[in-house]
Amino acid sequence: MMASSVISIIFFTICGLAFFVNSQVDSCNSTLSINSLPFDSASLHCVSAWSSQNFILRYAQTSSNLWSFVLSAPDANSYIAIGFSSNGLMIGSSAVVGWISATDGSPAVKKYFLGGQSSKEVVVDEGNLVINTSMIVTQSSRLYLAFQLNTDQPSPRIIYALGPTGVMPSSPSFSLTRHTDMVSTTLNYVTGQTSNSNVRPQSRLRKSHGALNMVGWGILMIIGAIVARYFRQWDPLWFYLHICIQSLGFLLGIAGVICGIVLENRLGVDVSTHKGLGVFLLVLGCLQVMAFLARPEKSSKVRKYWNWYHYSAGRILIIFAVANVFYGIHLGGEGREWKGGYGGVLAILFVIALILEVRMWMRK
Repeated sequence: MMASSVISIIFFTICGLAFFVNSQVDSCNSTLSINSLPFDSASLHCVSAWSSQNFILRYAQTSSNLWSFVLSAPDANSYIAIGFSSNGLMIGSSAVVGWISATDGSPAVKKYFLGGQSSKEVVVDEGNLVINTSMIVTQSSRLYLAFQLNTDQPSPRIIYALGPTGVMPSSPSFSLTRHTDMVSTTLNYVTGQTSNSNVRPQSRLRKSHGALNMVGWGILMIIGAIVARYFRQWDPLWFYLHICIQSLGFLLGIAGVICGIVLENRLGVDVSTHKGLGVFLLVLGCLQVMAFLARPEKSSKVRKYWNWYHYSAGRILIIFAVANVFYGIHLGGEGREWKGGYGGVLAILFVIALILEVRMWMRK
């Protein structure tokens, strides 16, 4: 009797688990049956958009300038999002985000412009998507985000994101909390083939651009300035070290700027502020080289003015170089590793400079 009861419990438990799992599974082999859809779902193409999160995308060109989409995902008490990007990157793209409120169960769909990685840079009701109609429903433990875009051809670079559990945007700001997971894909709308493009475009060139500028403008220039200020007692060794270090930093900086120009052309992104700062640094560097070639003799009356200019231009270059390196890391979305690494190097150089400064004042 006891054995039969245990077997019955196990059987019904397995059946219940199977029902629960199947209720959260959608596939392109199943029929989409949502009565409240604002468009006909019979002609929708279907692709497995994000297999690890069981995201299913259905789409169709309804008319010459109207496209219909239905994104299906497990209802994890979080928002789901689909973004359309020009280059596969999150920053600069526009997204459609949908969720069911955990408090009152009300549905909500909003579009966002993803201007950066912080919540302040993700702007609600902005972006280049023209949404004709939208809705989100929950059915059989899944979310179905349906919308139509007014466009001749949607971008094939599609980004999917999943929000944190239990954290939904709310009025009046509808601020979007950072996703817990995301993927960047490429979709061929004709064949239905989709591929994961999480390997960031031009990754090697991006890293080369960042590393060259970081080492050239943001580290070697500082080391060269430290040598010039605190090691003058070793004349003329300090002078040759200063020239060699600054020249190497300048050459690496030029290479970094060239990589940046090529990267901008290939990605087609708008980084006008970062680019403007880079050009400003390059001009200052060229002026420093020209000043070195035209420096007056130590006995000249104008030498003190030349020194004042050289020191001031060098300090301005270093300040803007450090700022632009951090800004570039932010734009590239490299995160805490690059910021922490570069910040650590700056901290070490600062401590060294502080110790040498104290020693110099004590000698006086």
